[in-house]
Amino acid sequence: MKFEEYPIPQEIKKSLEEAGLKRPTDIQFKCIQPILNKEDVLAIAQTGTGKTAAFVIPVLTLLHESKHKNNNIKCLVMVPTRELAVQINEVFEKIGKYTKIKSFAIYGGVEQETQIRQLEGRIDVLIATPGRMFDLAHQGHLSLDNIEILILDEADHMLDLGFIRDIRDVKQMLSQKHQTLFFSATIDKKIKEIAYSLVRNAIRIQISPKDPVSKKIDHFVAFVEMDDKRFFLERIVKDNAQKKILAFVRTKVRAERLSAAMERAGIAALTLHGDKEQEDRLKVLNLFKQGKSKLLIATDVSARGIDISNVEIVINYDLPEQPENYVHRIGRTGRGTDRGRAISFCSKEELSLLETIEEYIGKEITVMEISKQDYIETIESTEENNTDWKSLMKNVEDLDFDKNIQKGKHSKKKK
Repeated sequence: MKFEEYPIPQEIKKSLEEAGLKRPTDIQFKCIQPILNKEDVLAIAQTGTGKTAAFVIPVLTLLHESKHKNNNIKCLVMVPTRELAVQINEVFEKIGKYTKIKSFAIYGGVEQETQIRQLEGRIDVLIATPGRMFDLAHQGHLSLDNIEILILDEADHMLDLGFIRDIRDVKQMLSQKHQTLFFSATIDKKIKEIAYSLVRNAIRIQISPKDPVSKKIDHFVAFVEMDDKRFFLERIVKDNAQKKILAFVRTKVRAERLSAAMERAGIAALTLHGDKEQEDRLKVLNLFKQGKSKLLIATDVSARGIDISNVEIVINYDLPEQPENYVHRIGRTGRGTDRGRAISFCSKEELSLLETIEEYIGKEITVMEISKQDYIETIESTEENNTDWKSLMKNVEDLDFDKNIQKGKHSKKKK
């Protein structure tokens, strides 16, 4: 079924055609009609499957056809991060550009005066992070009385971060007839119970429930000592000079240290983490999206929901401590119709994390075999080469031992 066959306005069909979107993805196919029917929906699908458009298209349709044309906000989209708020607003603007629907995003980290002025005009769809939304509501600059549709994007993350009280407070402000939509890539039993407590007879839509990872992504793990990871990142970047690479680290301090190490190796790198001002974060994302820098080093702040096109390789420089974050991280590649690669560096300290991730995704990750010679040559060829050869050989010998341990675990699991 093509979009042109859907009961959506010609204005929206025109923008979809211009964007090259002719047929709905699985999640869009299953969500659009129930949302148009004003049903509550709990939708779970892999990252990169088009979840945002799955609610943007029907919501724009409902608002476009609404007879209530006024300055009241009719749809509220709550999100966990500033970057995701900006991205979702861009999707609303892109798909709704030929309609008269106005969307706007509010979030912290920037001066609120500009946002207050914008709220004084007409807004149909408000995308917001909870903190800034409640600040402006308590100051009297924002009214939620006329909300008809409430959407939680990255719902599991919202609820896991403790926003449940905020969400319940918001729902108490809304009319009892409002529609509630939950969208996420992952959801566990506890979060599911909370989600169902917030909806009325919700339609559950789940795509590929047994495999949370896109089949368009090839997964690899390389057993590399913690202190040697930067040399292997340098090699991958230089061997893929024209490709866009996103590397995830555990902390903002490690992000800056790794960026400095790449700079010493002659590689320009951008960093993205919570210590950066919002203006700088948006600037970094735009530079990376435009391809003006090929390497972005980020903490998990950007692992959720950020749609950066043409990211060919995602590198888990540090393995995530929460296995669901592995799914969200690697979901930055292999989006839409593109294929992608995910490479995880695993040190001996991280073997237990790797095992947990494999259990979570339900399969073993392919091991990238690294010979002693390749290992040594990778470190020897670096621009930052001040190698203690005795320590290096000890590292390689220890690494071979750890690889054998891990292979033994894999073999045991297969048996």
